Amino acid sequence: MRRQIVALLPRLRRLAWVIARNDQDSDDLLQMTIERALARSDSWVPGTRLDLWIFRIMKNLWIDEIRTRNRWGRLVESLPDSDEIDDRGAAADALLDAMELARIKARVDALPDEQRMAVKLVLLGHYSYTEAASILEIPEGTLTSRLARGRAALLRHYQGGGTR
Repeated sequence: MRRQIVALLPRLRRLAWVIARNDQDSDDLLQMTIERALARSDSWVPGTRLDLWIFRIMKNLWIDEIRTRNRWGRLVESLPDSDEIDDRGAAADALLDAMELARIKARVDALPDEQRMAVKLVLLGHYSYTEAASILEIPEGTLTSRLARGRAALLRHYQGGGTR
C-alpha cells in the first residue's frame, strides 16, 4: 500500500493544489491526507481503487478545514506588503490584481460546497467529469448539474447580477 501511495503522490499533489489553490495549504492538505490514509489503512479494502479512497479522504479533510477558517483573515494575508513593491504604479497594479483575485476566490468560495468542489475540480483542476464524479462520490449527471449551477452563479455575478 505504501508503494502505491508513493506512486500516487504526483496526482495527490495536483489534486491538493486544485482544491486549496495555495502552495502552503495544498502541502498541508497533502500531508494530512497521507497521514490519515496511513493511519486508517485498515479501512481500505484491497482490490478497490486506492486513488479514489485517498481522494475522498482529501476532499473530506478540506471540507473540515474550510469550515473552521476565518475567511477574512485569509484574504488580508494574501495582499502584498507595501515594502515588497518599490514602484508606486507597480504597487497599485499589484494591489488591484490581488484584490481581483481575492474577489474571484471569494466568489468561488461563496458557492455552495457541492458547486465549489465541482468548479474547482473540473474548471480549475482540469479533471474529467468522470474523475471528478468519482472523487466526489456522485453520479456524473449530478456533477454536471452542480457544475452548471456553479458556472451560472459565477456568470451572473460577473455580468452584474450580484449574488447567487
